[in-house]
Amino acid sequence: MAEKLKPSETRGRLSAAGLRFGIVASRFNSFITERLLAGALDALGRAGAEEKQIEIVHLPGSFEIPVAAKKLAETGRFDAIICIGCVLRGETPHFEYIATEVARGIQLAQIDTGVPMIFCVLTCDTLEQAIDRAGLKSGNKGLEAGFAAVEMADLARKIVSAPKPARAKRSAGRR
Repeated sequence: MAEKLKPSETRGRLSAAGLRFGIVASRFNSFITERLLAGALDALGRAGAEEKQIEIVHLPGSFEIPVAAKKLAETGRFDAIICIGCVLRGETPHFEYIATEVARGIQLAQIDTGVPMIFCVLTCDTLEQAIDRAGLKSGNKGLEAGFAAVEMADLARKIVSAPKPARAKRSAGRR
């Protein structure tokens, strides 16, 4: 019987020590985004972050989040960026355009920069659903985003600094 495999594992810790966080927060639907922001700050504080480790940038709306997050990441000052917004469905297709492009833009920004960007943009059908996700029935998604930012920032550092495995020598005649 073959021995059970024991691969190496890498996990992020929930410790903000030595890490810096950027937060981009939409002012549109501020009734919701302010609660998400408070949740994110609570999580960062619980993980040991101090005020000097956090920078908040307030934006007009969610559509502006990707470019602001990318610009923050490109400064090299941040280990993770938390993207906070709230898009509520209305009577026109505007909701689909904004929600889709914000999600795509954040994903592209983190792929382009290599800086983890935590998606905390609520896309809800009703204000009630958003309120539930900003601290009532469904918890506070901002709190979850804050903890995810700490874990991903730590994990990204570990992955970058992990030693490279030794390469096996190639036998003569093989390319």
